[in-house]
Amino acid sequence: MRFILPLLFLLTSSTFAQNTYSVTVLDHDSGEPIAGASVYFPGLQKGNVTDATGKATVKNIPDGIFTIEISFLGYETFGYARAFPLADAFKNETVELELDHEEFEEIVVQSTRSSRTIEDIPTRIEFIAGEELSEKGNMKPGDIRMLLNESTGIRTQQTSATSYNSSIRIQGLDGKYTQLLRDGLPLYSGYSGGLSLMQIAPLDLKQVEVIKSASSTLYGGGAIAGIVNLITITPDNEPELSFMVNGTSALGLDLSGFYSARNQKIGTTVFTSYNHGTPYDPADIGLTAIPKFDRVTVNPKVFFYLSEQTQLITGFNFVSELREGGNIELLKGNEQQDSHYFESNDTDRFSTQIQLNHSINNSMEMEFKNTFSYFDREIQVPTYTFSGTQFSSFSELNMSRVSQDYEWIAGINLWTESFDQSIPSDVEQLDFNESTVGIFAQNTSNLSPKWTLESGLRFDVHSEYGAFLLPRISLMYEADSDLTYRLGGGLGYKTPTVFNEDAERIQFRNIRPLDPSLLDAERSLGINFDVNRNFVLGDELTLSLNTLLFYTRIEQPLQLRIRDNEAAFVQTDGNVRSQGMEVNMKWAYDHFKLFIGYTFADVVQEEDGVSSEFPLVAKGRLNNVLMYEKHGEFWIGLEAYFFSPQQLTDGSEGQAYWIAGLMTEKVIREGFSIFLNFENFLDTRQTAFDTIFTGSIDNPQFRDIYAPVDGFVINGGFKLKF
Repeated sequence: MRFILPLLFLLTSSTFAQNTYSVTVLDHDSGEPIAGASVYFPGLQKGNVTDATGKATVKNIPDGIFTIEISFLGYETFGYARAFPLADAFKNETVELELDHEEFEEIVVQSTRSSRTIEDIPTRIEFIAGEELSEKGNMKPGDIRMLLNESTGIRTQQTSATSYNSSIRIQGLDGKYTQLLRDGLPLYSGYSGGLSLMQIAPLDLKQVEVIKSASSTLYGGGAIAGIVNLITITPDNEPELSFMVNGTSALGLDLSGFYSARNQKIGTTVFTSYNHGTPYDPADIGLTAIPKFDRVTVNPKVFFYLSEQTQLITGFNFVSELREGGNIELLKGNEQQDSHYFESNDTDRFSTQIQLNHSINNSMEMEFKNTFSYFDREIQVPTYTFSGTQFSSFSELNMSRVSQDYEWIAGINLWTESFDQSIPSDVEQLDFNESTVGIFAQNTSNLSPKWTLESGLRFDVHSEYGAFLLPRISLMYEADSDLTYRLGGGLGYKTPTVFNEDAERIQFRNIRPLDPSLLDAERSLGINFDVNRNFVLGDELTLSLNTLLFYTRIEQPLQLRIRDNEAAFVQTDGNVRSQGMEVNMKWAYDHFKLFIGYTFADVVQEEDGVSSEFPLVAKGRLNNVLMYEKHGEFWIGLEAYFFSPQQLTDGSEGQAYWIAGLMTEKVIREGFSIFLNFENFLDTRQTAFDTIFTGSIDNPQFRDIYAPVDGFVINGGFKLKF
């Protein structure tokens, strides 16, 4: 008996050493309690959820220091540490959660066509959404260059010194290897080339999704470097009417309007914009850094909710633009055309979109989607005109099945593309007519609670270049809720086309048509390894760290050769290799956020056993953005970007440079805000430390554009939302 009493005393003492923690969780903006929020002790693997009053209690906590994480869907996760036994100040404390639009958007990622959240998908996906999308949209409301150019591993490469045409480069690879999609449909390709980025205004975008490296299972040929998927806003039960007005110190003007509404049977969205540019020459060299242009965009969509199981979406996109660059006095009307240099792009685009979704049951869904696109473009430079029309279409029928442990999607699709050159050239016509039929299947399976496998296979048959078998695999390991590893790889291909950056630089002048009997498709292998780690470093300090290692190899790349005033595409025994790493850090403390990104891209081209640096690639690039943000009230941001020296196509090396900007927005009242941005306030310009052409101003021979040419520009305006 005398042994039992001390034992009971020890057990009782141990029980009384256990602690209880109570917290009330509120919405930061409204002060209302949040029911269902998770209060979790990772080190103890225990927690609780808040009740209707926002209160949660966790019992049986031993003495010591423990991290506490409070989270709820659509809100920023809040992490902090407490020492137990608790000091009086921390007993029955209150925590306020702030809305996190980015976190909310993660559950509706569309590019993988999966029902899983972005954290549970083996494929690495980057996205721009919510307030980040709005902030970047303020800086360039007329196009999406700024949305992409400030992302790690992505650069928008200017292809024309005077008309500002640009293409997307992912991890240093040419723009032709990236697919640009809108709601999963390929609307911007081929002849539209470098104009695509310049003709997409961001006001009707909900988010932008980026998948880097081979993405061929779902999207076919051309996605060697990756895809950029522009996801538009869908109508909500609450009607929305919004406007944006923006003006620039370079005398540019952007007017945009967006409307959406829906009821039980029908919904609609309508986006319209007018964008105007005034010829601008900050270097006073007589050539435009910003061209003269006028563009009109109309994009209506109608959503038919035919039943609880069936939805039909229809719409069209119309863009008309006249863009003129070159001699600034000529464009201002002070000179006659005669022998002065100019470059004119007159374009009209019309495309249709149809998407039909039908749920067969709770686990199976069938989808049909189609787009038809007409693009007419005329390019004029002194003594030469290139003109033609491109017709393209894409159709797909797929079926998906979802269960608790796996997902399947399989389908068949058809691409068609034809080009009709309107004005005869000095060499043969570039007319062509091609088609591709593809079948694909993709599976995502939970191998265990920590391991997830995604595998896919595509088989394409091209009308000119034969058959392609494209396997792809991604594996994810979730060590815990804060540490995730992803490893993926796959094969890709790109069929030869005359519509690429090299040809656009010379306005497609004197290019010989492609001969399929002499050329083959470019084939690729892409591999990437990704580590994502989250840290809670204090009461309010958190860090998200992501590291990506990448490798892409493209065999027999198509190259443009110019000889005796004639250009032709050839393939030699060689390859292009892109390898390197991306590091992204996001620090958050109270209302401050610091984004730091670094890209190392070593891109090498090999031809007949001789290796050299791939041109127009900054080996080292640093992105820095510091934000102070009070949700729904005010934000201000300072950004700085560094580009290391770049190898140029003429054998010389461009200079390293910094770009810095300041951006701010103030909410005056609900639904009305004003914004002001000081873009490139260091006035970094290639024309300030290097040249952009040789020869005379009336017959310029343009060099590579590797740095900004427009310099310091202020833009500002207001946004209205009803």
